[in-house]
Amino acid sequence: MNRVLDPIREMGGRAGFPDVRGRRLRHTEQMRAMVRETVLHPADLVYPLFITEGSGVRREVPSMPGVAQLSIDRMVEEVGTITELGIPAVLLFGLPDEKDAVGTGGYASEGIVQRATRELKARYPDLLVITDVCLCEYTDHGHCGLLQGTHVDNDGSLDLHARTAISHVESGADIVAPSNMMDGTVGAIRRSLDDRGYAGTPIMAYSAKYASGFYGPFRDAAASAPSFGDRRSYQMDPANGREALREVALDVAEGADIVMVKPALAYLDVIARVRASVDLPVAAYNVSGEYAMVKAAAANGWLDERRIVTEVLTGIKRAGADIIITYHAKEIARWLREG
Repeated sequence: MNRVLDPIREMGGRAGFPDVRGRRLRHTEQMRAMVRETVLHPADLVYPLFITEGSGVRREVPSMPGVAQLSIDRMVEEVGTITELGIPAVLLFGLPDEKDAVGTGGYASEGIVQRATRELKARYPDLLVITDVCLCEYTDHGHCGLLQGTHVDNDGSLDLHARTAISHVESGADIVAPSNMMDGTVGAIRRSLDDRGYAGTPIMAYSAKYASGFYGPFRDAAASAPSFGDRRSYQMDPANGREALREVALDVAEGADIVMVKPALAYLDVIARVRASVDLPVAAYNVSGEYAMVKAAAANGWLDERRIVTEVLTGIKRAGADIIITYHAKEIARWLREG
């Protein structure tokens, strides 16, 4: 028996038309708004930023219309707009001028993310600055850890990821977000933070990060494509759902404060399963390929961009995401303000 309909039967009513009329609650916009189950708010959103060296730089990313690589001074201008829209947080990705085999720029005290973080916290102290903790943007081979030949060395990479996180927090980062999918990264970072007096700094773990084809435009934006092979030996197989729950459980046990599913749209079932399995905040990353598809279709007049973006982000939140990282953040925040 359908448990949803049991109360109707118990009250002696009939569970169907004409006694039940769902349209009663859809008749007007005011009625629909009153009973709406899922409501987007700018406070749900995180806006990703790509920070590059130089001054006065705003370099548009062709595969991501409206998204640009920004120098620190232009980033400060962009964040002014973001804060005015009520978006509480940004996620920083760095584009260094020089790269090497061990990703030195990722954990250098004067690295691009470290300097950007200090500038943002000085200008916008209430802004939540989240920093991506990975080596792929800083290594000359484009992989997320150290190499032994053509093999990514999991255990040998953990210390460098922890050093990167510490350097970000020392620069003022509010939250660190390890995205490398190396086993044990969250634990290594948690121990390092605690040992250095940063026990209060949260970790947003990319717990279920899939080896997805939706990352293509991001690799243009972050200049982080691997120079050989791919990342399927450490990112998850898109065919797997139960594995995501294991990865999330491991990160929670190691000290994660927020867990993430990435990408979002093709993984709404995973978001829902993760939401049901943990009582921590769940983040979802509405990634570059998802963004680019909507932009391309809208540019061709094939769909209503405002309506589709709203529907997509509502779907991600409805699936169970408390936090949505999205390149649409500025647009949706403006639309929400307009009603």
